[in-house]
Amino acid sequence: MNFIDLLMLGFSEALTPTNLGFCLLGALLGTLIGVLPGIGPTATIAVLLPITFYLPPLAGLIMLAGIYYGAQYGGSTTAILVNLPGEASSVVTAIDGYKMAQKGRAGSALAVAALGSFFAGTVATFGIALAGPTLSSFALSFGPTEYVSLMLFGLLAATVLARGPVLKAIGMILLGLLLGMVGIDASSGEERLTFSAVELFDGIDFVVIAIGLFGFAEIIENLENHEARGVLVSKLSRLWPTREDFRRAWPAVLRGTGVGTFLGVLPGGGATLASFCAYSVEKKISKNPSEFGEGAVEGVAGPEAANNAGAQSSFIPLLTLGIPSNNMMAMMLSAFIIHGITPGPTVLATQPEIFWGLVASMWIGNLMLVVINLPLIGVWVKLLTVPYRLLYPAILLFCCVGVYSINNRIFDVVLAAGFGLLGYAFRKAKCEAGPLLLGFVLGPLLETNIRRAMTISHGDPSVFYERPISLVLLIATVGMFVLMVLPSFRRTREVAFQDEEA
Repeated sequence: MNFIDLLMLGFSEALTPTNLGFCLLGALLGTLIGVLPGIGPTATIAVLLPITFYLPPLAGLIMLAGIYYGAQYGGSTTAILVNLPGEASSVVTAIDGYKMAQKGRAGSALAVAALGSFFAGTVATFGIALAGPTLSSFALSFGPTEYVSLMLFGLLAATVLARGPVLKAIGMILLGLLLGMVGIDASSGEERLTFSAVELFDGIDFVVIAIGLFGFAEIIENLENHEARGVLVSKLSRLWPTREDFRRAWPAVLRGTGVGTFLGVLPGGGATLASFCAYSVEKKISKNPSEFGEGAVEGVAGPEAANNAGAQSSFIPLLTLGIPSNNMMAMMLSAFIIHGITPGPTVLATQPEIFWGLVASMWIGNLMLVVINLPLIGVWVKLLTVPYRLLYPAILLFCCVGVYSINNRIFDVVLAAGFGLLGYAFRKAKCEAGPLLLGFVLGPLLETNIRRAMTISHGDPSVFYERPISLVLLIATVGMFVLMVLPSFRRTREVAFQDEEA
């Protein structure tokens, strides 16, 4: 089948009533959690993962993907109207978006954010459609050695782009790899890190760790914060930008789309990193940088386009190579595995309806989000008046039910609560949990591929540098490690993250 036939196949799958319904549900949930600060898409997807087990595979994936990119839209609404970013990726939007709202241009800011996000999401999805078959064909030449080298490169790259000191990020990855080893070794039959607990013989379920580190920990952390919501500071003006806003916004949208699409593909990249980088780019190339922070429309258009493009393009490594590039994609990988699907090059060949159906749903979902976000802005802002003391017990109950439903065991709920406390301690110590989740997901895959490579080569480790693709990836890994050790690079990285946190 050619490209057009495959796209038509995707739209025929995505436009079925069931998939359309779950696409709309994902977009609505994504907007909701984007609007409400303190409830991120990572925690929401972790909570909803067990539910997808009861859904058709494509419907479940479409809903989870909709939550992720929908949260990028919703986060901008509260960032602009009440200076309260719903998502980390919307923090920079609040800087100029709220200033625009204070000057009576809230409608323009919201429309620029929504239209820029829609354009960027459409372009990034087109990128997935174009890159998918090409990268998958290339990935078919990958053997166990290439996958080992690729995973090593991905894990190291994730530490560079994670917040905080590199050593902490490396420590989190190693902890994730260690947790991935818990259980009975499939080859030798020996117990590993089970402490003779029968419940751990099958290892720790991904959902238990994900809900603990992101769901429980997020609730505990937010209980500390003083609730200061419910006041709508800015009044909504007309929902259409002026000609001058359009003239200034579109170049920023184009640049933001490019930055976001590129950074989303990189291991460790994603929506948040993309939005901060796009804001820095706009400020540096602007002829009037003093306008930034005072209501520059470029400060809204660039980051909003970048975070949506980054969210969409981060699907490329997962769908084409089967390698998650960040913690959100690790969640998506788990959703694939729940349905017995291994994402990667074989999906395009054996189950093209899954890949192309998901791609087509992203276009439909982005269109739905424009409709959901602009006319219904008043409804979403009204939700900010719902107090957290009513929301959190419901979320906590949902977390417990979700974890319990995996194996019908109280042990899993207790374990998730333990990971919740651990996740809270990590946040206090400024250790990002994302690298741990990546290590946990990639650890067993890394171990399996190392064993396969060594079996094929009869125990000769030279196989890792005798194969050209593997050698190139190993050289890139070593080069990145050397770069990380250089003091100048470390200083630049620390300054970049200080700017981001500021």
